[in-house]
Amino acid sequence: MEKETQVIAEVCEPPENALKSNRKGKTKAFWKNFPFFLMLLPAIIVVFLFNYLPIYGVLIAFQDYMPGDDIFSEYTIWVGFENFNRFFSDVQFWTLMKNTFLLCIEGFLIGFPLPIIIALMINTLKGKRTSKVLQTIFTAPHFISLVVLVGMLQLFFGRYGLINNIAESLGWERFSYFLEPTAFRPLYILSSNWQDFGWSAIIYIAALSNVDPQQHEAAILDGASRWQRMIHIDLPAIMPMISVMLIMSIGGLMGVGYEKALLMQSDGNLTVSELIATYVYKKGLTGVPDQGYATAIGLFNSVVNVVLLIIANTTSKKFSENSLW
Repeated sequence: MEKETQVIAEVCEPPENALKSNRKGKTKAFWKNFPFFLMLLPAIIVVFLFNYLPIYGVLIAFQDYMPGDDIFSEYTIWVGFENFNRFFSDVQFWTLMKNTFLLCIEGFLIGFPLPIIIALMINTLKGKRTSKVLQTIFTAPHFISLVVLVGMLQLFFGRYGLINNIAESLGWERFSYFLEPTAFRPLYILSSNWQDFGWSAIIYIAALSNVDPQQHEAAILDGASRWQRMIHIDLPAIMPMISVMLIMSIGGLMGVGYEKALLMQSDGNLTVSELIATYVYKKGLTGVPDQGYATAIGLFNSVVNVVLLIIANTTSKKFSENSLW
C-alpha cells in the first residue's frame, strides 16, 4: 500500500514540483560527474582554440590579403571569388588535382583494407602473447616522425642507398628512386601504409574484443574452420565500424598533408609530387606570400572533402543502416 501511495503521489505531483525535482536531479548529476567534466575541459579548450577560433581566417580567401593586414577593417579589400577563379584558370590546376587524387585514391585502396586484414589475423591467433608482440611491432612505426621516415627511405632507396648498393653488386645499374617520377607514388604510399596500418588496426582489434566467445565455440562444434569463423563471425561483427571508418576515410580523401610530399620532392619527380597541399604551402609561406590565394585553394580542397563526406554518408545510409548522421 505504501508503494502504491508513493507512485500515486508521484503521478499526481503538480507540474511545478516535478520541474523542481527534475532540476535537482540534473544538478545532482552534474556535481556527481564534475571531476570528469573538469578532466574534459582542457581538451575542449584546445579544440576551441586551435580548431574553431581560427575558422574566421577563411575570410582571407575572399580578400586581397597581405601579411599584416587586418581581416576586418575599413581598409580591407574584398575581391569576392577572384582568388578561386585564379586557381581554376591556373595552368597547374588539373595537374594538381590529378596528382592529389591519384596519390590519395591509390593510398586509400591499399591502406583502408590492410588494417582490417591485420586485425582479423591478429584476432585469430591462439597465443595471446604472440598477438600482443605482433601488435606492438606493427604499431611502433606510427611513432616515427616523418623526417626520420624520409631519412630512412633515403638510406634504403637513395642513389647510394642499400638497395642500389645491392643492385650494383649484382651487376645492375643504380636507379634514382627520388628522381624518377614513377617511383614517387609507390615509395610514398607503401611507406605511409607501413607506418600507419598497425595504428589503424587498433580500433578494429578493440571492436573484435566485443565478439561473444560463445559464437566461436558453437561454430567450432559445428565444424567451422578458423577461416570460416573469421568470415562469418568476426567480419560481420566489425562491419558497422568498417562502414563508419570508410565514410570518414572518404571524407578526408583529398586531405593529404604537405610535409612528407615536400620532404620527398625533387626536381626530377616534381611532375607527380606537386600536390594541392604543397602548392598551398609554397604560395602561402614561401617567396612573396599570397595568403589570400593560398587560403582560397585550401578552402576549395576542404569543400571537396565535405562533398565527398556527404556523398559517402548518403550512399552508406541508403544501402545500409550505418551512417554518421
